[in-house]
Amino acid sequence: MSRVGKSPIPIPAGVQVHVGNGVVQVKGAKGSVLHPVPDGIDVAVKGAAVLVTRSSDEGRFRALHGLTRALLANAITGVSVGFKRELDIVGVGYKAELKGPQEMSFALGYSHTVLYRAPEGVTLAYDGKANRVTVEGIDKQKVGQVAAEIRALRPPDPYKGKGVRYTGEPLKLKAGKTGA
Repeated sequence: MSRVGKSPIPIPAGVQVHVGNGVVQVKGAKGSVLHPVPDGIDVAVKGAAVLVTRSSDEGRFRALHGLTRALLANAITGVSVGFKRELDIVGVGYKAELKGPQEMSFALGYSHTVLYRAPEGVTLAYDGKANRVTVEGIDKQKVGQVAAEIRALRPPDPYKGKGVRYTGEPLKLKAGKTGA
């Protein structure tokens, strides 16, 4: 039995979970998420918890058991609390400007500004004093993907440390040339 898959998912107050036709619908204060359930995996709501079980011990069902439970737990957390990822912009003249809740313009040392548009369900925020971009949403995968795409606009330089990095990301700087 999967250690992750067999543990029940507690349902916090204000969150509703409906199971039917191979789809789990999770509704909460921040929005709603639909999640498909793969064949061979059963999802049931018992009391204030969601239980995920599998039909057999075949390899593909064992692989999907823990995955489905983790994805449903992320959906429940997303609609109740939400997910947030923060990025720091480091470098002289490197900055961002918010054009709307889903659109941001970046000045990252290129000859032009880079315009980034986030997908539906993800909001962007910018703190000019700390030079910090905040990515928020209810879908953990989308939030992480948007943060990775913003970081990829100008990854941290290994010599000077300039660029876009996750807040708290360790960066080991390389030694430069020793000049005479």
